[in-house]
Amino acid sequence: MSSPSVPRNAYTDSPEQHPNLILGSVQLLFWLFFHPSAFRNHLKGIDPALDFDHNRGNSLRWQNLALWKLLLQGYIITPILANLILGLVLLALGKSLNEIIPRVTAGVTAGVAAGTAGGLVGGVAGGMAEGLVLGVLLGVAGGMAGGVAEGMAGGVAEGMAEGMAVGVPLGVLFDFDMVLGVAGGMVLGVAVGVAVGVAYGVAYGVAIGVVGGVAVGVVYGVVYGVAIGVAIGVAIGVAIGVGVSINLWLPIVTYPLVILWNEVLYRLDRQRPDTKSHVLRWHSAFWDEWQLLRLSGLDKHLVLVLERNPTEGQAALNYLNTSRHRWAVQAAQIELDARKLERCTDTDAIRHVYDTFASGNLEGSANTILDKFNSISADVDAALNKNSVYNQRIALENVTKPLDLLAQELTRSSNEYAPRFRPIAMRWQQIVAEHIQTLIAATELHQEIDDPYIFGVPLNEQVQLFMGRTSIGIRIEKLILDRRRPPLLLYGQRRMGKTSLLNNLGRLLPKSIIPMFVDLQGAPTSASDHAGFLYNLAKGMRYSAKRQAGLTLPLLTREALTDDPFTTFDEWLDDVEQTLDNNTALLALDEFEVLDKALTEGRFSETDVLGMLRHLIQHRPRFKVLLAGSHTIEEFQRWASYLINVQVVHISYLEEPEARQLIERPIPEFTLRYEPDAVERVLSLTRCHPCLVQLLCSEIVALKNEQEVSIRRLATVVDVEAAIPEALSSGSFFFADIERNQVDELGLAILRFLAAQGEGASIGKTVLSREFPDRLNPSLNLLLQRELIEDSGCGYCFQVELIRRWFARETGE
Repeated sequence: MSSPSVPRNAYTDSPEQHPNLILGSVQLLFWLFFHPSAFRNHLKGIDPALDFDHNRGNSLRWQNLALWKLLLQGYIITPILANLILGLVLLALGKSLNEIIPRVTAGVTAGVAAGTAGGLVGGVAGGMAEGLVLGVLLGVAGGMAGGVAEGMAGGVAEGMAEGMAVGVPLGVLFDFDMVLGVAGGMVLGVAVGVAVGVAYGVAYGVAIGVVGGVAVGVVYGVVYGVAIGVAIGVAIGVAIGVGVSINLWLPIVTYPLVILWNEVLYRLDRQRPDTKSHVLRWHSAFWDEWQLLRLSGLDKHLVLVLERNPTEGQAALNYLNTSRHRWAVQAAQIELDARKLERCTDTDAIRHVYDTFASGNLEGSANTILDKFNSISADVDAALNKNSVYNQRIALENVTKPLDLLAQELTRSSNEYAPRFRPIAMRWQQIVAEHIQTLIAATELHQEIDDPYIFGVPLNEQVQLFMGRTSIGIRIEKLILDRRRPPLLLYGQRRMGKTSLLNNLGRLLPKSIIPMFVDLQGAPTSASDHAGFLYNLAKGMRYSAKRQAGLTLPLLTREALTDDPFTTFDEWLDDVEQTLDNNTALLALDEFEVLDKALTEGRFSETDVLGMLRHLIQHRPRFKVLLAGSHTIEEFQRWASYLINVQVVHISYLEEPEARQLIERPIPEFTLRYEPDAVERVLSLTRCHPCLVQLLCSEIVALKNEQEVSIRRLATVVDVEAAIPEALSSGSFFFADIERNQVDELGLAILRFLAAQGEGASIGKTVLSREFPDRLNPSLNLLLQRELIEDSGCGYCFQVELIRRWFARETGE
């Protein structure tokens, strides 16, 4: 069954007035005392001229029947209702009808008179619209004042009564304007009340004194009269002040009743069936604008309604989000998030949490905890997306580490939300551990070979599979320690392992060199301005330093970069250097070609960005800069003019021993064994290309796992050949990238021609010139630069047989 709709007139400051004159007048009176925003919006709805914030001085539309209705209710009906209520109160206090009727009559008369006079005065001073509203307010005020004051005891008691009678309506009047606020209204009310009261009391006392002076003595009479008058006046003044500050003390006085009322509503909603409408809309948070105290229990009531009827609950959240009860919105959202995490009973549920999580929108101490759960959820999702059971298990084992740390932090933490989230973290630990055991049991049951190979995705520092590249690490270290401080370029063809190497520099370099790897293909170059670029650059540096070296760099906020981004970034680098102590930072920028494209498009200034890199290289000895890409600096003239004496570190195929280890023993517990000829065949097909070795070996493992157990764990040449078609199919994006992005049309034709000649064939330049008479040399040079072909001495041939197989398949060989 669908959720019920949001109740009419609920969760809004613009409710509709009841059409009945009497009930609508009661509603108007209620809005005046408790919900002035509704009163103000009601006026705006009647006539735009009553919107004093934007249309002050505009003429009223007297043909509007709603305007006449407001006059009738404000000038006559509301004063009558106010005094009838007063009469009922007096009746409950034991007053006789003979006492009550004159007071009510006097109150109604005073209300109508005050309203009319206020309307005339306001109309002359500020315009007809202001006069009308002032008349309505004074109608209520005058009616209450006249009714309460009439017939009360004399002296100080009468002063107190009159002061309260005037002060309460004035409190409504002052607070209606919403200018002074509660505290300002109280101060002004007390000051005005005391001043008026004292003045009234002095005048009243002098009059009494003059009369008494005739009989007793003028001097004594005046002194006595002034004293009594001042006492009465002060009483009136204090009472007016108390009345004017009603919106400060009344919420405190009524707080126990309000809490009781709200608790009753909560219990009613909790006991109601889910299909019935909720009574949350009657909660005082939605109609009492003057309540300053925290309404305990509001958050749990919100959670109840949000879970039963999200549409209505969201409407309530939207209303409270701009009120002084925003704390309840935050608390409700945190509790809902906690329950969402709590409902995760398996890894599949955990992996989908981060898809709908909005922890970043919250503020306060819970946000840090929720962010960690969100990150763990994303890690679980990434783990379950791995292409083999083995890789899923290894990735999930890596997830258990941050989960363990989170549980320990929540145990020791003084965070107010720690007790709420600690059981959830422990439950997630158990769920992930059980899933790991399930994967282990499935592998043992079917005697499957673990597939540790990762194809097409850079290897991070947590993956055991990264191996070799020792010689490259030594060369990079030597260049970093060079006193000339040359910038470095890690150059190699696509999928040759550049990003994997950068991810694992921490393994290859000494601890005194802190890698700060930033992928320019991501957030930095997608930024719209310099501030965004530098913010994401600093963010990547901080993340990499923490991940690879455990070093926490200073924080750099986006806001700090707004006014003068490059100067601020340079000052941040000063702080980073202090953090480095005696260590050296290696700023490794991967895919520098993407940044060049952003410079060409004009999104960033060439002078500012490249000038910043040149300044960093020349004037910050603690920093070394390494660029990585599949193009040389010479191909980008603008970079060559800024980066002088660039030292190229070429990354190409694995060394043969490294490739053999990757084939035969990628992980210590690898159970597949190869015949010697099978290993040689893999090497000849891939030429030790790291990406293609992993691709072909992964397909060999998949093929063997489909065979009988008796022959499963020994790979032969036949198995290697049988895995080639699947390798070409599953690696199609690798080969297609060569076709579409690395060669031109003529180069593609040359590759297809060479591929059709068969494995190991070399074609001389004379033959190629006959086949491709136009522009042969530029295309050959590009293919040689891309390391797709080579000059064998007898002619040109493919460097990698598996790549030739792809192009041969297209020609139908």
